[in-house]
Amino acid sequence: MRITANRETAEELTVDVFHDVWRRAAAYDAANGTVIGWIMNQARSRAIDRLRFDSRKKRSDGGDLQQQQSEVAADLRDELELREQSELLRAALVLLTPAERQAIETTFFGGLTHAEAAARLELPLGTIKTRIRSGLHKLREALAAQAGMP
Repeated sequence: MRITANRETAEELTVDVFHDVWRRAAAYDAANGTVIGWIMNQARSRAIDRLRFDSRKKRSDGGDLQQQQSEVAADLRDELELREQSELLRAALVLLTPAERQAIETTFFGGLTHAEAAARLELPLGTIKTRIRSGLHKLREALAAQAGMP
């Protein structure tokens, strides 16, 4: 939604991405990153491709040149901002212990509740909550420091 700025387009792209993920799940390689990262990269690429397609379509239909230039500039700003945020988050994730990272990824990226994550990881609920709280605190501090905030 953030990239396309159109709810209908975002919904259509989401369905397309999940369909594509379903078909190409065997192509996922854990060595290249997390599942959520793989899916989000596909979604972002698909959204950018759609914007470029729509932009070319408007040009061929005689769209306003100034509007096209501002849309391309906005696309580039969004892409740069996403890359910058991604790099900051990757740098912050390095600070987490493997246990904290596993708890956060299982809960948030897996879309599970704390109790479901505890059951999946076969750990006490309190342990999962502590690891998540500790990990999120480290991430918050790291990201605030990178952004120059107190």
